[in-house]
Amino acid sequence: MLVHYASAAITLLLAAGAASAADHSQVGTEVLVQSTNSWNGKPFQKYPNGQPQLTVVRMTIPAHTVLPWHVHPMPNATYILSGHITVEDRATGQKRLVSAGEAFNEQADAEHRGFTDSEDCVVVVTYAGTPGMPRSIESP
Repeated sequence: MLVHYASAAITLLLAAGAASAADHSQVGTEVLVQSTNSWNGKPFQKYPNGQPQLTVVRMTIPAHTVLPWHVHPMPNATYILSGHITVEDRATGQKRLVSAGEAFNEQADAEHRGFTDSEDCVVVVTYAGTPGMPRSIESP
């Protein structure tokens, strides 16, 4: 009896594997952002030293919000799920409007901020840091 159940389980696993292989051909891939620079053209210098740690954060930024000037001590990339946000470089004043469905590399080691207008903005940010490293440091 045990052999029968084991045989049935193996048959189900093989069938599931075959279905997965067939379904794999339907998977589509789209690179959203790939660059050695942040959104304003500044090149990334390096990843932080130490054990790599990726952190993915979903953030909702309410309408009419101005985020404080801040610095990210590590490279990170943002995908806009809904709404839009304007990002601004403090040193140059350069701005870029980023909307739902778009992705961009944020600045690392440079002061910047983001602000919304009449609608909330929902973003997913992936940070490439190390354990214990702050994702953001507010500027004075």
